[in-house]
Amino acid sequence: MATAEVCRGHGLSRATFYKLKAKYGGMDMSDAQRLKALEDENGRLKRLLADAMLDNIMLKDLPGKP
Repeated sequence: MATAEVCRGHGLSRATFYKLKAKYGGMDMSDAQRLKALEDENGRLKRLLADAMLDNIMLKDLPGKP
């Protein structure tokens, strides 16, 4: 099947197809699922760190602090 047909069938642009192929090409399904789980966990940890940093900044700016 030609790349154009695959892209048309899935509603992707060719650029997106090649980007996904570069990222996930050659992986088994379990590898791709593990990568997705790690990316999700990384995102959650980044949000937690950002929240903790904001809390720290707010605590430093509290009035009445010596």
